[in-house]
Amino acid sequence: MASRQSQQHAESHTTAQHRPTQDASAPPPAAGPCDLVTVPTRQGLEAVDILRRGGAPAVGPVLHDDDCDTLGFLVPPGTAAAWDVPGSACTQTAGRGLRIPGADALPAGAEPPVAGSGWLLPPADTGPVTDPVVLREALGEAARLIEAADNCR
Repeated sequence: MASRQSQQHAESHTTAQHRPTQDASAPPPAAGPCDLVTVPTRQGLEAVDILRRGGAPAVGPVLHDDDCDTLGFLVPPGTAAAWDVPGSACTQTAGRGLRIPGADALPAGAEPPVAGSGWLLPPADTGPVTDPVVLREALGEAARLIEAADNCR
């Protein structure tokens, strides 16, 4: 018990600790419509690592394109209206049919909802969608890490 408390205390001091706040947008039900934030693969993979270190349910399903050039994070509908993160794009899909099936309704090996893509993190392994506030922070941190790594060469 004491080691768990000390572990939780140590985790609370890490910069990778990202938690949704009360004023953050609430994710829709798993079967609801989603918007899609796309980023270059390198930044997206860094962001996934940052989000996963922060603990569940900070990251929702993530798609990759067949060429592995981009990753797509499923976010709540309406995110695209206010998305302004440089180097990324957010596609508004409300009314266009991009829906993510609930994790319990997704059979093993199910096709992703976007043609020409595959699952990096399928819905069965994640929360319903990624909180856009938390994703914005993780993408910013990922960009800074990549810039620092590139400047060390």
